[in-house]
Amino acid sequence: MNEIKLKGLRRFIRVAVPFVLIPATAVLGTLVFDESRHLLISLMVTVLALVLFWSGFERKQTGSRRMVVVAILTAMSVVGRFIPVVKPIAAITILTALYLGGEAGFLVGTLSAIISNFYFGQGPWTPFQMLAWGLVGLIAGFLAEPLKKSRAALIVYGVAAGALFSLVMDVWSVLWYRGYFDPSYYFVAVGTSLPHMVLYAVGNALFLWWLAKPIGDKLQRLHVRYGV
Repeated sequence: MNEIKLKGLRRFIRVAVPFVLIPATAVLGTLVFDESRHLLISLMVTVLALVLFWSGFERKQTGSRRMVVVAILTAMSVVGRFIPVVKPIAAITILTALYLGGEAGFLVGTLSAIISNFYFGQGPWTPFQMLAWGLVGLIAGFLAEPLKKSRAALIVYGVAAGALFSLVMDVWSVLWYRGYFDPSYYFVAVGTSLPHMVLYAVGNALFLWWLAKPIGDKLQRLHVRYGV
């Protein structure tokens, strides 16, 4: 019975945390709390992402190994954000999800945002960046099998991930500017950010084309050898 309850709790976490609790935290952080508390909101999102990561543990003995690999990939992603113009964060997040699971991809995306923003600047936008990159990883985990089998499908998903990130950040732009969600302003924000959306999409496609095999092969070997 306890095992059944634990599995039910994990399933609940996998739905509630990324699609309800974290989005609600990000929105409330923008609308309710002043900017002096933005770091607290980001830390709350981090804790929720760690809870989601825990829900992905299928075997307890592999937990520490997965965490080490996730930490390395997060460090690579953070360093990659210093590359001018295009960034590999989404690509590394996606590849993490394909081989370590969507929860691991979500954690890499969220941690990459909050850690790199200690240099690039923390603000009420950080939780939305965490959510956007996290969702990119989580959805990639759901689509892992077809994306690993087809390089073309992986590139298409990378383009879609660039659009997803931009669309989520446009939500924050409207909430920050209007104080509530205004659909007409949202469409204006999407149109205005279209060049950035294209840049994100192209950057994701290029990095996935370049990194898919070297990173994918190494993560696959870790999975086969250590069950990570």
